[in-house]
Amino acid sequence: MAMRLSGLMSGMDTESIIQQLVEAKKTKVDKTKKAQTKLGWKQDAWKSLNTKLKNLQTKYLSSMRFTSAYSKKVTKVSNPNAVSVLTGEDAMNGVQSLEIKRLAKTGYLTGDVVKAADGGKVTALTKLSDLGISGSGSINIATGNTSVDIQVDGNTTVSDVLTQLKSAGLNANFDETNQRFFVLSKESGAASDFSITAMDQGGLGALKALGLQESLDPDKGGATWKEYETYSKYYVAGDRAATLANMQGMIDKEVQSRTDSYLAKYKDLVASKADAQKKTDEINKKYADAGKTLKTVDEYKADLEAKEKEIAEKEEALKAETDPDKKRALEEELVNLKKEANEISLEKHDAEMLKSYGESIAKADADMADIKQYVDITENVVDGETVYSAAATAKLTGQVEDRFYDKAKFAADVVADPSLVSGGATKVNGQDAEIYLNGAKFTSNTNTFAINGLTFTALNETKDGEQITVTTEQDTDGIYDMVKNFLKEYNAIINEMDKLYNADSAKGYEPLTTEEKSALSESEVEEYEKKIKDALLRRDENLSSVSSTLKLAMSSGFEVGGKTMYLHDFGIETLGYFEAADNEKYAYHIAGDPDDANTAGNPDKLKSMIANDPDTVISFFTKLSQNLYDEMSEMSKSVNGYRSYGSFFDDKKMKADYDDYTSKIKDQERKLNDYEDKWYKKFAAMETALAKMQSSASAVTSLLGG
Repeated sequence: MAMRLSGLMSGMDTESIIQQLVEAKKTKVDKTKKAQTKLGWKQDAWKSLNTKLKNLQTKYLSSMRFTSAYSKKVTKVSNPNAVSVLTGEDAMNGVQSLEIKRLAKTGYLTGDVVKAADGGKVTALTKLSDLGISGSGSINIATGNTSVDIQVDGNTTVSDVLTQLKSAGLNANFDETNQRFFVLSKESGAASDFSITAMDQGGLGALKALGLQESLDPDKGGATWKEYETYSKYYVAGDRAATLANMQGMIDKEVQSRTDSYLAKYKDLVASKADAQKKTDEINKKYADAGKTLKTVDEYKADLEAKEKEIAEKEEALKAETDPDKKRALEEELVNLKKEANEISLEKHDAEMLKSYGESIAKADADMADIKQYVDITENVVDGETVYSAAATAKLTGQVEDRFYDKAKFAADVVADPSLVSGGATKVNGQDAEIYLNGAKFTSNTNTFAINGLTFTALNETKDGEQITVTTEQDTDGIYDMVKNFLKEYNAIINEMDKLYNADSAKGYEPLTTEEKSALSESEVEEYEKKIKDALLRRDENLSSVSSTLKLAMSSGFEVGGKTMYLHDFGIETLGYFEAADNEKYAYHIAGDPDDANTAGNPDKLKSMIANDPDTVISFFTKLSQNLYDEMSEMSKSVNGYRSYGSFFDDKKMKADYDDYTSKIKDQERKLNDYEDKWYKKFAAMETALAKMQSSASAVTSLLGG
């Protein structure tokens, strides 16, 4: 940019002169910017209209062109407080009777208040010993297809019990505020109900201390009572062999399950040990190759502390030293000391890892030895793979047999005397819902039943002898509302397009520049711009084409039952020319529509035809919708370089034109800046020449003695 000197020598207002010269050129730039702004507004106007057109096509026409959209039925019930009904497309018209005998319930146990032996507050970390339990016992938690046995003793915590409840597939929580357990099945229904049973006296004591023991009522049944009752039947008094024989299948299944579990754990331990051994060997080889031997972790800690102390002393000495040579020597010593400390730290880390791997190997060996007490494991290397084979040992089988025998014996005692297990927990048993539809029984684990196209949701049980009437019929109002809503949407769009096309002229109005806006108030600017925006699509050819196509499609006739029918045959017409408001002459009105002041008093022909001749209505409107849908699809298909798929206007062309304006404006502004710089250079040269001339004149005057 040229140096911009003011008219110091000439006395001229060069800044003002140049701005006036530039202003004429700037008008060209402003004109291009205004044209671009106007195009942007036009794009926005079309985008808004395009969204509404696509909504009409996808929300209404897309479905109304198929007969399935008109298969609307409604079901009414005589007691809506007892049942709600959703009507599907396949539901059959007719009247049915319904009884709701039982509602589905979710198994829910509210525990008794848990009390610590010392009267303190019970938390998740509280142990059974804190609740007065010192011995051990067994508890079974069963839900659905899951059964979990747990061993409890004085060291078992509230948190441990919660973990086991959750692992059995239950929702469980201990509320420390109320000092109670809350246990809930994850699903409703009898099959999802749960039981928490003691397998021996120790387990019973633990359940009572934890507030999880409920009082049993054989008459009410429930999963807990059924669990005891089932196992009691296996027990043969005084005959362990016969008892175990009765449960042999269950014992074999449990032995196999535990064997599989042990084998899986053993494989994991083998892999874990091998990984730890590999990493141990890598560390040992690293130091063997370097001719070094690792120290213990404690030795490295001591070495590192000594080295860090030495570094600290040298750093203090460096701060106090003033002699340059000695400072340099201290700095070199510090560099070496820190390097040594870093090496010690790295070796210490390796020693720690070696120690950790050794502990992992030792633990794996111990765990593997423990597993081999219960399962025979043979390890062979075949083609590089470790193959495992196993058979349950007598020890594992004996443990399982003891567990089943103890449970059967204890269950027999409970069935003989339910008061043995009485407790303060309250249990809501899970149960299935049960209804009778037309005398046929249906059950569900939820309160929802899907039967022959109808979905029933039971809300309350019916009274003895009460019959709920269920009536399914054609949903006249549903079809009517669909047609009415479609016409409402269509009318809004066609009226808007007519208003835009017939808008008042805004000739002479152009978008305002920043300088022009500053001279007006905000309301004046808004009003001025509204005038332009309202007229953007005035006499727009594309708008006229879309509008005319829609109007023509809506006025078309279609053959139904051997004759050509039009919208007016269904009581749907436009108003008279002098009755309709401006730009609303092509809107359609339904005769008898209570929401339409123009036609509310007329007979409702459409609703009558839907009720009496639905096939004719459906046939006509599917054809009308298909025709309109096809016409709109044709208008919004992609046109290379002009239009994107789904667009009713030339969006690509408009964007290209908008981008061209951007490039043009940049080019014009560059030329404007060059033009301005040119004049500044000229005036600067003039000022420089005047300055030189004045300097020469002064020199001459001085020589002449002036």
